[in-house]
Amino acid sequence: MPDSATVRQANADIRVYTARTVITMNRSQPRASAIATRDGHIIEVGSLKSMQPWLTTHAHVIDERFANDVIVPGLIDPHLHPAMAAVILPMEFITAMEWRFPWGTIAPTTTAADFDTRMSELAAAHSTTDPLIIWGHHDLWHGDMSRTRINQIDATTPIVIWNRSFHELCMNDGALDLLGINEASAGNRHQVDLPKGRFYEIGLGYAIQALNPWILAPERFAKGMERLAQVVHFGGQTTIGDMAVGIFDFDAEMATMRQVLDRDDTPFRTELVPHGVALNRGRSEAQAREIITSLPELNTHRLRYQKRIKLFADGAFFAQVSQLQAPGYIDGHDGEWLMVPEQLEEQARYYWNLGYQIHVHVCGDLGVELALDVLETLQWERPRFNHGFTLEHFGYSTPEQVQRAAALGANVSANVYYLHELSDIYARDSVGFERASSMSRLATCFREGITTTLHSDFTMAPAQPLNSMWVAVNRVNAVGDIMCEEERLTPQQALEAITINAARVLGCADKIGSLRAGKKADFTVLDADPLTIEPMLIKDIAVLATVFEGQPHPVA
Repeated sequence: MPDSATVRQANADIRVYTARTVITMNRSQPRASAIATRDGHIIEVGSLKSMQPWLTTHAHVIDERFANDVIVPGLIDPHLHPAMAAVILPMEFITAMEWRFPWGTIAPTTTAADFDTRMSELAAAHSTTDPLIIWGHHDLWHGDMSRTRINQIDATTPIVIWNRSFHELCMNDGALDLLGINEASAGNRHQVDLPKGRFYEIGLGYAIQALNPWILAPERFAKGMERLAQVVHFGGQTTIGDMAVGIFDFDAEMATMRQVLDRDDTPFRTELVPHGVALNRGRSEAQAREIITSLPELNTHRLRYQKRIKLFADGAFFAQVSQLQAPGYIDGHDGEWLMVPEQLEEQARYYWNLGYQIHVHVCGDLGVELALDVLETLQWERPRFNHGFTLEHFGYSTPEQVQRAAALGANVSANVYYLHELSDIYARDSVGFERASSMSRLATCFREGITTTLHSDFTMAPAQPLNSMWVAVNRVNAVGDIMCEEERLTPQQALEAITINAARVLGCADKIGSLRAGKKADFTVLDADPLTIEPMLIKDIAVLATVFEGQPHPVA
């Protein structure tokens, strides 16, 4: 043990954090008891005894604040949407599931009658001329939403009901009048049902443009981004991936992210991936591509673009417009394409040939099939190794598609929360038990050697990686049933999915995702060991603090 005079030096350049145990996610050294850090990086992981050569040579401090706790690599959510969260978090919530936030908990609303009662209460309390925007509606719990239904509650107050999927919304007469949307202005736009007041998928973009003066109002948007920052820290995350920059307004999003997420007191970094469709709005394809290829010039310490792009195959999982192979949906309705197959292939080819890592939004097994067809075509035309082509969301799939993805070198970034919230009701009312129970076919991905990570797509799921880990390990749905136990991950695999595998999918595994000498000094401090605790208790592990680039940040 170093002498006390050395330990207490005020100008010490090395800080050593001790812990009850350190889970490193480094297979060469899976456990440790101390981490030595300097200038935001790790200089050694081991024990106070093993790191004596450093400590006897350099001034240092032994920091024992976490001595009784468990340290894991900084948790990573590789796919969420800060701008979408900043838009949604100031809204009113009416949701079928409970939501826990740093500032409070929202109780579930699970019937159509209770949804209407709550909508009526919010409308009665609404005291401004701004639209009342309510997020969280889902048809299978809350019934079909329409202009007529909202009008029956209140036709005058401008009311917008935003679907739980975020991919669609409905408005009443008051909102349509306020926004100046009518048959003349809407025309024959694709995926707009004006009599129903419904705007979905591509049609949602038209509605968003009309709502932007309110949802992107600088003060409101900044407040929402501040709340998003609280949510990220609350979940123990030290890195997140913004998987659709430009979804609303590129300049407004970047300005607010610089204001809120690029501050010295922000305890996480954001990897930025541009929305390959939204950036075409109001621009030629050539202009959009020029912007996308120049984005790394905007990089700062906490906000970083690499050569990555987000493209889209089929429609939203929550909205039940994912594209399915036979036998499809129980009621016979069809899904939707967000990019027609030819457009997806053409866009993917352009960025593939520039060496980009391509992330494709796929929710249904027909969407997965399209993405794999595109990847196979591109590999045939211009083979690439370690290309990082990633299937994002990965709701429905087949075992054969997983094998094919492995053969083609694809990654999988899955939203396993679908299984928890939706598998029971989708088994009865959407796709049947077999498909509903095998949502997020994760264990098969691990068996096939696919780099597999978990994400929240916040606000599609809570931005709490330990909650995603809990679902992946237990596969317990909202009514307590275990769904397809053969697809359960081990705790080790699930922790890999929210640390080192997430870093690999984001192209950052050389810097973050595990704890070893040379990497960023990012770690998350827990009150229990997620690898040894009873698996059903994983979601209840408390996040006590994060350490971001060597600096501790307690979680309230």
